[in-house]
Formats: sequence, structure tokens, C-alpha cells
Amino acid sequence: MKQYAGYLIDLDGTVYNGTEKIDEAVTFVNHLKTKQIPYLFLTNNSTKHPSDVAKKLSEMGIPATEQDVFTSSMATATYIAEEKTNARVYAIGEEGLMLALEQAGLTVTDHDVDYVVMGLARNITYEKLAIGALAIRAGAKFVATNGDVALPTERGLLPGAGSLISVLSVTTGVTPKFIGKPEAIIVDQALEVLGTDKQSTLMVGDNYHTDIMAGINAGLDSLLVLSGVTTKADLATITNKPSYVINHLAEWKVE
Repeated sequence: MKQYAGYLIDLDGTVYNGTEKIDEAVTFVNHLKTKQIPYLFLTNNSTKHPSDVAKKLSEMGIPATEQDVFTSSMATATYIAEEKTNARVYAIGEEGLMLALEQAGLTVTDHDVDYVVMGLARNITYEKLAIGALAIRAGAKFVATNGDVALPTERGLLPGAGSLISVLSVTTGVTPKFIGKPEAIIVDQALEVLGTDKQSTLMVGDNYHTDIMAGINAGLDSLLVLSGVTTKADLATITNKPSYVINHLAEWKVE
């Protein structure tokens, strides 16, 4: 088993399911911390600020600070800021997305917008979708934090950002630029934060179509943990396999 200098670790379905921690993951991350192996939690969840995510992890017994968390909102804000300085953005999402856009120096507004950005929005309304649709039709670029159609929680799989984003996509006929996993964009940005290279970093996650494909698309080895979305039965139909597959993180040995 190859040893890695750094780890990109998914959250939902890998470290916890909603409000329920996954004990094997808690032990795994603590072991990385003890061994002084750098890690970064890489999540498609666009709703939370990194400090809130770190607080949740800490309360579960997982060593984490704000600097250990990288979200699809952060990656999306960085992408837009690099493409257009001082861009005007209409955002449909929650606090994590709004804060990331503002911290990147972007103007959040519903007038004369350059970009329509959408993430998971549990406070979604018809009017918000209407404003977004009109802006896209008027020429605004359509950017989405991630395309996850399902969100793992303690209640089961709930509608994810992708299921809501599809409404705008269907009504405008415009496919958004996706930033989060499985796109390589978010992984490349995360590696810059982590400070390790592709050859020595392992992507860890429970969802083949987001986490594992993100690793594959970005050129990283990948570790699928069967603690969330993807099952052994699903793997039987997949041609491009993960580098490794385990039932839970207790099976992964870090030297």
C-alpha cells in the first residue's frame, strides 16, 4: 500500500452522515494529525462557512481549524474572481456561498449581474429562480458550486444542489460551469492550499461520481470508502475504478 504525503478528505458520507459522526473516520483523522500528515477537508457543501464546518468537526472529536476546510463556495468565488475582477454576482445559496463571494471581493447584487451563481439553497423561492433565469437570459454567465443531486444526511439522501440547479438549467437551456467535485478545478485549488503535489496526494471519499471522479479527473490516486453513497453493487458497473476501495477508514493504514 502506497504512503501519501497529503490527503484531500470528503465530509458528507465520509467523515459524518448529517449530524452523526463516523467513528472510524474520527480515528483516521486523529492518526493523520499525530503523524503530522497534512490533510484538507474538501466538500461540495456550499452552505457553511469553513469556521462553522471546523467547529462541527471539532465537536465530533476531529482535529480541524478553519484553514483545514475548503468548500465548493470558496472554489467558486476564487474561480469567478480570477476570471473577472470586481464581478457583479447574483447568488442563490446560503451563508457559506454569500460569505465566500464577499471575501473574494465580488459584489453580490440582483442588478446588472455578470454571473448567476447557485449552490444548495434550502431557502429557495420561485422569485429567486425567476431573477436568476432572467439574468442568465440577459447574458449573465451561469456558474454552479456543484452538481450533487443527493445530499447524505442522518435522515437519508435529500435533494442536493444539483437537483435545484437543474431548474435554472432546464428553463434557460444553459448548462452551468460546475466548480465542485467531480471537476478538476476544485481539486487543483485545494492542492495549492494543502501544499502537496498530485503524485503524493490521495483523494478520499464515499461518492464515486463526485469524490473519486474528482481525483481521477485531476490526476490523483483515489480511495473509495463504502460508508456513504456508492455501494459495492455500484462498483460492479464502473469501468474506471478507484485506486483503492475499503469498507471504512479503519482499514486504511497510515505509517
